[in-house]
Amino acid sequence: MSSPEQTSPHETEGRPAGPQGTQLFSVEELRRYASEAAPAAAGPASAQSPVLEGISGGAKGLRFTLRAGRQAIGRSAANDIIIDDPSVSASHAWIIAQRRQYAIMNTLSTNGTFVNGKRIHETILKHNDHVRFGQAEFVFLTREPGVARSRRLQWILAGTLLLIVLVAMAWWLI
Repeated sequence: MSSPEQTSPHETEGRPAGPQGTQLFSVEELRRYASEAAPAAAGPASAQSPVLEGISGGAKGLRFTLRAGRQAIGRSAANDIIIDDPSVSASHAWIIAQRRQYAIMNTLSTNGTFVNGKRIHETILKHNDHVRFGQAEFVFLTREPGVARSRRLQWILAGTLLLIVLVAMAWWLI
């Protein structure tokens, strides 16, 4: 029979540990470690670096920058893009960058992959397409919302300023 000293928890590196040296962590420690290990936040969306931005379900608040090549999407830790949602299959879909386009392919998932409400096997993604893996919904962005509008406004202001300068020069010469 083992003695109480062998089965009682003991300190390992300042943390309580179980009889076999299993370390115990508080909820705060786990949250801190998880946030340190989390991937860096996705940058702004562009045609060269499109973004999948979560808008509902288990995806809300998630943001993934897509890169060249193939990226596996699913619930399993073996995927490039991990979606922790029970409606997402372990290996759900692939996004493949090919010739400056991004194709999405369902990999025989249980709950399907949908683009703009239609179940797909494979399709090319376009800016602002809504992509759903199970119940986790994303929007595919090739530019940030409002960027096109601000550029258009800059051109309008530049044109207006040029017109004012030309009118002033014509008035001065008359």
